[in-house]
Parts: sequence; structure tokens; C-alpha cells
Amino acid sequence: MRFFKIAFFLPFIFVQTMVYGQQLVDSTITSDSVLINQHQKGIRRIIEQQKEDSLKRGVLETQLLNIQISDRKEKEKLQSEIRFLRSRDSILFNRKKQKIDSLRQLNAGVPVAPFQDTLFVIYNQVGSYSKKERASAIESRVKLLADQPGFQTDSLKALENEEEWIIFWQDHMVVSINDLDAMWANTTKEELAQKYSKAIMQGIEKYRKETSLQRYITGILLSCLIIMVVILIIYVIRRSNRWIKLKIRSSNKKYLTGLRIKEVVLVSPQKQRKFIWFILDFFQWVLFFTSIYLALPIILNQFPGTEGYANMLFGYFINPLKNIASAVLDYLPDLATIIVITFVFKYFLRALKYVAQEIEVGNIQINGFYKEWAKPTYEIARALLMMFLLIVIFPYFPGSDSPIFKGVSVFLGVIVTFSSAGALGNIVSGLMITYMRSFAIGDRIKIGEVSGDIVEKSLLATKVRTVKNEIISIPNSQIMNSHTINYSVENEEFPLIIHTDITLAYEIAWQRVHELAINACRRTELLDMTLSPFVLQSSLEDFYVRYQINAYTKFPHKQSLIYSELHKNILEVFHQAGIELLSPSFTAVRDGSTLDMPETNRPEKGSINPIRVDLGKNNES
Repeated sequence: MRFFKIAFFLPFIFVQTMVYGQQLVDSTITSDSVLINQHQKGIRRIIEQQKEDSLKRGVLETQLLNIQISDRKEKEKLQSEIRFLRSRDSILFNRKKQKIDSLRQLNAGVPVAPFQDTLFVIYNQVGSYSKKERASAIESRVKLLADQPGFQTDSLKALENEEEWIIFWQDHMVVSINDLDAMWANTTKEELAQKYSKAIMQGIEKYRKETSLQRYITGILLSCLIIMVVILIIYVIRRSNRWIKLKIRSSNKKYLTGLRIKEVVLVSPQKQRKFIWFILDFFQWVLFFTSIYLALPIILNQFPGTEGYANMLFGYFINPLKNIASAVLDYLPDLATIIVITFVFKYFLRALKYVAQEIEVGNIQINGFYKEWAKPTYEIARALLMMFLLIVIFPYFPGSDSPIFKGVSVFLGVIVTFSSAGALGNIVSGLMITYMRSFAIGDRIKIGEVSGDIVEKSLLATKVRTVKNEIISIPNSQIMNSHTINYSVENEEFPLIIHTDITLAYEIAWQRVHELAINACRRTELLDMTLSPFVLQSSLEDFYVRYQINAYTKFPHKQSLIYSELHKNILEVFHQAGIELLSPSFTAVRDGSTLDMPETNRPEKGSINPIRVDLGKNNES
């Protein structure tokens, strides 16, 4: 139930994580824009202060020129104020430059790209025009100039107008450049105006050249040539595919023999041929699409209106390859680390396996460590070492630090835990059974109601072959929860005791019964006569005595045959002795003169007076 709850809430957790991540990105963007606005407000305040100081300084300089030479104190006062305003202007200029330098990493600017290629970048606003609106207006003006038939690039002028430089053509203004633009470009207004003028002229010349009739005709001819080349490539690929298939078909018996291991056919020749046909067709279509995909951007690049799409399509094809190659090169050191660690663990496991095999065959002996424990101990150590290896190399896997990778790992762990609870119980029980040494392969055992020979032991279940050749698989956890009888353990030193019960009347002497029962055991071939069989009186019942016949055997796997032979010999021996193996319950009328015991123990006749009953009628005289 917990598993279904976790699986149900996982999508909601994933969506919540994505929303939270988007909120973090949005908050970061918002904080950056707020910081930019704050700095820009500070820059505008500095500019306003500079304007005020400039006006005030102009007034003071005018007063200084008009003041009389004899008024020395007033003249020094005005000169002091003018020096203060000049020094403050220098300080404000430096502060403004520092603020702009601090904003360079946050303010990416707006590119001016009227013809797709960027001519220059606008970083600040002018008046109520934002930098984006200002860049859009400049793009529109440059496009209008490019479309004017009478416009010549050398007619573009740049002149200074009060505090700004203006780039214009005839009476039309194209770009205005102020102090902030120059500070953002880290140059002077004049140099920036010349740079902008040169970029606009080069952009218009390139645009006119690309949109000329000659360029369109050349593009169409090149496109037709490229299409013909692609058609030829597709034709060659198709013909090559057919030629390869014909070659394979002509040498079908030589190369297409299928795949087999000894007498087992894993892959027939027909399936092998179908697989090769599929591979050839797959690569054929891959080459088709690759040729078309690479040719399409080249065709689009011949025309200015579709030139940007060409770069985009090339990027879709080239960028993934670059990213893959870069990722592979960056991952090579980690891959080398994983290979070295795996190499060390591999040969350490080989050494451990060699020691386990030597212990199992008996070449290496350790006191208190049985050879049956060697293989399971090696498997446990191998599993622990593999887990340790995975823990060591996990940080070197690509993407191991990503939250998605960690989330998938946790999710798979939860699934494995819930789905393998029963299997883990059987595995633990299998290990406990192995170390308890309750039985081994080939032992005759009885588990609950199942008896037979052990034919297979695994971590999950134990297979038993019954005397009827039935294979029964018993889970190891069930074996741990029930008692196990092993008939084969230590049968050399302590042979198995075969036992069976017979019942006879009290009148048969127990010495005679013992003699005949032991004689029947001697006639049974699979019983061990080096150890004498014995008979026990197991109970004295109401109508008979119960005898238990016991004999030793070293063949526990043949119990059914031994019991059959023993019962047959018991019948023969007792019947030959004239003793009926029957213990009936009966009712008899006794006169008391004969006791129900062996004849040898009965008292002499006449010692006991019988009870007589006269059933006849009196004779009438």
C-alpha cells in the first residue's frame, strides 16, 4: 500500500519541483532587472547633478569675468566655488563609470540587427525611449536607408550637436550618441559615432549585395546543382544496397549459415538474412535523411531571407554531435578511473574465487570452516564487494550529481524493495540452511510430508526428487519453518535403523518371536549384519503384544525396497514356523481350566478346577 501511495505522489512532487525551479529562475531574472533599474536611476541622478553643476559653473564663470579686479575676496570666492564644482564633476564622472562597469555583467544590451547580422548593441535608454524601443527605431531607419534608391553609403555623415553626436543622411537622423553610450562602449563619442557609421555602411552594402538579382540567380543555379547531387547520392546508395543484397544472396550458403551452439540452432539462416536486410535498409534510410538534411541548409543559405534557418538546421545536426564529443572527452578521466577500479576488483574476485574452490575440493583446510560453506561464502563476499564497487564508482557516473538521476535511483530502490520482500526472505533462509548443514545434494530427507532425494539447492528454493520420480520445489523459507529429517547423515559410523511393527497373541513365546524376527532380518540383503538386529516389545495391548523389529542399513536411499524385502521375509519365516501373523479381537467362553499363555508356562492339568454348568433337564421317573 505504501508503494502505491509513493507512486501516486511522485508525479505531483516532480511537478512541484519544476514549478519551484521556474520560480527560482523568475525571481533571479526579476532581481537582476530591479538591480539594473536601481543603478540606472542612480546614473540619471548623477547626470542631472552634472547638468546642474555645469549650469552653475557657467554662471559663476560669467560672474568671474564681470567682477572688478580690485574686488579680490569676491574673486577668490568664485574661483573656489568653480574648483569645487569641477572636482565634484570629476567625482560624479568616476561614480557614473563605476556604476556602468558594475552593470556590464547584468546588462546584455539590445542588438541592432536590421539584416539579421548584429551591427552594434544599445545599452541605455534616452528620455522615455527604452533601450529596446531605441534599437527597434534604429533598425527601422537603417532599413529605410537601404531601400532608398538614391542612398549612397559614403553620404552617411556623423556630426557633433551640443552634447551629442548624430549620424544622419540628408535631413534624416539615424542614430544619436550621448555620453552614456560612449561610457558603455568604453570609448569617446566621436570614435563611437565613426564605429556606428562604418557598421551601418557595411551592413547596407552587404544587404544590397545579397539581395541583388545576380545573387538570386546564382542561388537558384547552385540550389539546382545541389538537388541533382543529392538525387545522385540517393541513387548510388540505393544501387549499392541492392548490389550488396545480391552478393549476399548469391553466397547464401557460404556466409548465411545461421548461429548455433553444437546441435542447438539459435538463429536460423532465414532469420539471419532478414536481420542483415533490416540493417542494410536501416543504414540506407539513415544516409538518405542525412544527405537531405545536410543539403537543405546549404540550399537555404543561398538566399538572404532563409539564411538564418540554414544556421539553425545546421545547429540541430552539428550541436548535438559537438556536445556528445565534448561530453565524451570530458568524461574520459572518470572513465579511466572506473576502468582501473573495476580491473582491481575483478582480479581480487578471481583470487577470492580460487581460494573458495580450493577450500571446496579440500586442498585448503581451515579449522571450524566446512567445505560446504566455501561457495555460499564466496557468493556473499562477491555480492558485498560488487555493492562496494558500485558505491565507489557511483560518483564517477555521468549525471550522478543531477537531482533526476538521484530521484530515479531512489524510485528504483523503492520498487526493488517492495517487489523482492518474499525473495529476500527465501535468500536469507537459503543461506541459513547452508550454514546449518541440514542436508546436502543427494541426501535422502523428509521435509514435512515430502520425502525424497535432494537434487538441487539454490538461494530461493530446494528441489526434491521423490521415490516416484516427482520433482518438488520447496521454498527455503518453508523449510526453515518446518522440521527436516535427514536419513543420510553419518550413515557410515551410525547406519540408519529400519524398523517395523508386528502384533502377535500372548500365547506365542516372546523368545520365539525374537528368534524368528532376527532370522527374517538376516534374509534381507540390504541390511547390515555386522551390527546385530534387535527386537523390542513396544507395548502390551488388550488382545496382543506389539513387537518392533529393528535392523541397520547403509542404504538409506533404498528404504522402500528394504521395507518390502523385510516384510516379505517376515511373512515367510513366521508362516514356515506355523505362526499366523494375525491379531484378531475375539470373544471366547472359557471354563477357566486353560490359561491364555505359552504352553511352557501353563500349570499342570487338574490343578485348576474347571467351572461346569449343567444345561440338561431333570429326567422324570
